[in-house]
Amino acid sequence: MSPWFGDRRRGSQAHPLRSDEDPGHGLPGGRVERDLRDPRQVRVLRSQRRGGRAGGRGPLGGLARFLVFVVVLAIVVVAVGVTVLRPLVRDAIVGWADDNPSALRLPFVEGLVRENLGTRLTDPASTDPTQVSFVVEPGDSATSIAERLRDAGLVLDPRSFVLTAMDRGVEGRLEAGTFVLRRNMTPDQLVGSLLEAKEPAVTVTLREGLRLEQVVAKLMTLPLTMDVRAFYDLAKAPTAEFLAAHPWLSLPKGASLEGFLAADTYRILADTSAEEFLGILLEHFHETVGDSRMAVPPDRGLTFYQVLSLASIAGQEAIVQDELPVIAGVYQNRLDAKMLLQADPTVSYGRDTLALAKLPFARWTTYSFWEPVGGNLADVVLPKALAGYQTYRQKGLIPGPISTPTVAAIDAALHPDTKDGFLFFVAKGDGSNTHAFAKTYAEHLANLKKYGYR
Repeated sequence: MSPWFGDRRRGSQAHPLRSDEDPGHGLPGGRVERDLRDPRQVRVLRSQRRGGRAGGRGPLGGLARFLVFVVVLAIVVVAVGVTVLRPLVRDAIVGWADDNPSALRLPFVEGLVRENLGTRLTDPASTDPTQVSFVVEPGDSATSIAERLRDAGLVLDPRSFVLTAMDRGVEGRLEAGTFVLRRNMTPDQLVGSLLEAKEPAVTVTLREGLRLEQVVAKLMTLPLTMDVRAFYDLAKAPTAEFLAAHPWLSLPKGASLEGFLAADTYRILADTSAEEFLGILLEHFHETVGDSRMAVPPDRGLTFYQVLSLASIAGQEAIVQDELPVIAGVYQNRLDAKMLLQADPTVSYGRDTLALAKLPFARWTTYSFWEPVGGNLADVVLPKALAGYQTYRQKGLIPGPISTPTVAAIDAALHPDTKDGFLFFVAKGDGSNTHAFAKTYAEHLANLKKYGYR
């Protein structure tokens, strides 16, 4: 018998075998395996190996695991559902917000609308910097303004204006009045202009019959940051690039823009550039006069530029509009008869041009334009560059317009009244602002005597 076995049987830590145990199944640690052929013993043994909790698969443990499974499954289903259905939910809420602008005050609605807008929230509606007038009526809301901005093509989406106004906290501080906006303004810039009035407009009123230098003198008196000298230089000698931007404009080589500076009341931004404002004047002229007038029929015998020149003379002579066609007819008859035009305004134009050249630019605001020359007009000497305006000495039509004529004057020059054959006229000076017309020089002398000239 081995010493180990003898110790086990006799030592205090020995585990004597009972009659029902099998000595051939000893386990480490001194434990002896139960009879594995008994199913009950197998279940007890497995339970012990799992930590001694025989109730792990009981009713309460199973229910807990089931509830955890249900919760996890619900989270997964909701997450998948929200991901799949989010566009539908967002579109429904955005559509509701369109019909109910006040809903934008709800944070989750606002967030969905911003997501729907994307870059439309910050992008301008156009890259065109053209200025346009926009009227805010008393009582207008941010929503009503936004809708009209959309209709005018100034915002891509009206909600971008409303949300921007809300961000800046100014949707309730409306400024009624007429504002000047640029087509390339962002929603934020539009809010600044309309709701906070940060960019007030300047009113520029150009009356009928002004020559270029009078327009320049007017601009110098206004609160503009414009380089007025640059305006004048560009108008006197327009660049090829500038002319290309106005393809309807047909000028003789070296001609200025005299005659095309449309009379009207303009509202422009204080920072309007010289080139920008000159473009505004030209485009307004084009819009007002129209292509049909500028397409002069060949049988008229004049280009549109020449028609404009004739119209500028008639416009300076006539006070009563009904006389415009007759006065234009007098000059047309004299042209046809190869006579001197003998138009007083053209001589005044030449005389004023010489005087302005000697006057400092800043003092043009003090000059008195179109004053009567006085004396014998044929004695006024003009340099070669202006000789064509001395119509008491040189025959033919003047080189170019002496001012911007009205549409009525242009129509008169297009369709002069020549049927009566008038060659002379003189102001009556009786307060009627009308003229006496004559076919012959003798009749003209009689009119001069009648109305106190001789």
